[in-house]
Amino acid sequence: MRQATVYIDSEALQYNLNRVKQLSPTAKIVSMVKANAYGHGVKDCLAALANTDAFGVACLAEAIEIRELGYQQPITLIEGIFSAEEMQIVIDQNIELIVHHQQQLDWLLTHKDAYIAKNLKVWVKLNSGMNRLGFKVDDIISVIHTLKAEGFTCVLAMHFANADAENHPLNEQQKSQFLRVKEACEPIMASCCNSAAIFKWPELNFDFVRPGIMLYGASPFADKTAHDLDIKPVMTFTAEIIALNTIQAGESVGYGSTFIAEKETELAIVSIGYGDGYPRAFPKQNHVAINGRKVAVIGRVAMDMIAIDVTGINAPIGTEVELWGKNRLVDDVAEANGTIGYELLCRLSHRPIRKKI
Repeated sequence: MRQATVYIDSEALQYNLNRVKQLSPTAKIVSMVKANAYGHGVKDCLAALANTDAFGVACLAEAIEIRELGYQQPITLIEGIFSAEEMQIVIDQNIELIVHHQQQLDWLLTHKDAYIAKNLKVWVKLNSGMNRLGFKVDDIISVIHTLKAEGFTCVLAMHFANADAENHPLNEQQKSQFLRVKEACEPIMASCCNSAAIFKWPELNFDFVRPGIMLYGASPFADKTAHDLDIKPVMTFTAEIIALNTIQAGESVGYGSTFIAEKETELAIVSIGYGDGYPRAFPKQNHVAINGRKVAVIGRVAMDMIAIDVTGINAPIGTEVELWGKNRLVDDVAEANGTIGYELLCRLSHRPIRKKI
């Protein structure tokens, strides 16, 4: 059997959840489990997150999956609903909505009595400069006053566009707008901190924080590693060596013959490729790890295989190769590939075997 394997470390996930609690001791935690728990497998992650206060998902199907698995914590639908027909399902399943445009507001008001009777909060999204979702400042104050007058319990919500950047001017603009709206709508609960903001601005934790990538042990910052932030990688992605070759100077490897050996080189072929979700292009030199040692990936990544340089390394057929995990951080693989760890985690295919440890 092909041995491409994704291991999910439940203890690491629990450690990272506790790290959020350390950083945000007075806020409730909405653990983001959208996109199949950032590619980790929501079914495998929920038990380790059982002590979270709530879950956050992108769409109704993700919320229903959590309910069907038996979890009863509040769930926030962070993009809201996409049709009027979804409104009754939301109420039946005790799912809380974000509203970010007038049509969603109209659907909510139509079901006012049933929603309020379930004691569900309404999360009202501020567009403070990211310009994806939300009401602008003047509109949102009116919306929140209307909802409160109708008897809804509201949470003012916002998302930072540049929380990972140290001195981006939009950060101060977004903070200022959020605090202005919060003051105009008091008393009101508030939530604006994602993973990066949890680390940077503890004064903005307010009532709810919404950790995502930090729960899974990857860094939200380009200049700080998971180790720097005292979080632990949850996923270890491995495969095995299935063949060994020796090539001479002048010989090439793989499609396009992009790697040409400058000297005698010992190659190992590993049963992994872009068909499994391993990235194909690497503008900078990419590496894997064998027994904690960094090993270069050479030639093009194929659908099912990669080649690595094992010159001088004892790596027989069957040797386990860490593609990312504790010794080769996913953020480092992403940096070599000109992307971010989020993307690599989320785009894994269903081919690798999945195991909880």
